Amino acid sequence: MLTLYDYLESGNGYKCRLLLAQLGLPFRLVLKDILKGETRTEEFLRLNPNGRIPVLVLEDGRALAESGAILCYLAEGTPFLPEDRFARAQALQWIFFEQYSHEPNIAVARFWRHFVWAERKDDPYWQRALDERMQRGHQALEVMQRHLTGHDFFAAGRYSIADIALYAYTHVADEGGFDLAAYPAVRAWLDRVADQPGHVLITQADFS
Repeated sequence: MLTLYDYLESGNGYKCRLLLAQLGLPFRLVLKDILKGETRTEEFLRLNPNGRIPVLVLEDGRALAESGAILCYLAEGTPFLPEDRFARAQALQWIFFEQYSHEPNIAVARFWRHFVWAERKDDPYWQRALDERMQRGHQALEVMQRHLTGHDFFAAGRYSIADIALYAYTHVADEGGFDLAAYPAVRAWLDRVADQPGHVLITQADFS
């Protein structure tokens, strides 16, 4: 059986849980508390030297890290990864966008507000840093809004791993202080993703 090492609040881990659920693949979920250093142990670092979740361990014991790589591996040969060469590249384009322009800002702002801000909110350095994350996060949302104004999904004209990758942190962007009222196409897309068969919640731990 597949084993997924994860942290329930993580959008990166949620991407993998969501695809596994939608594929109907059985898996064992092993939760690691990133706030307590549980991904920095010698045992975990043997699975992923980068010390981060998620990590997918295959039936033969091989381990695969990085959410985008895991999505591509799981989606291979399924409708979630387009067969057409250009459409597949489009899906990868949006996954790379998510990791470079979206996640480092929207996810980080969410994390800071959850776990850092109470102690750092009066520090000018942290306020400037958060302001920068918010500005860049809104820029990413504007890119998504422009695309979704003329498309229902991000690649190949249908739901794919590109949507899963971007949905994970966008649907909880409000927890980072992002008001999605200015992005109606994004909000409509969020509803379409939530309506997909096999959809599960970000904090769902029971997949039996």
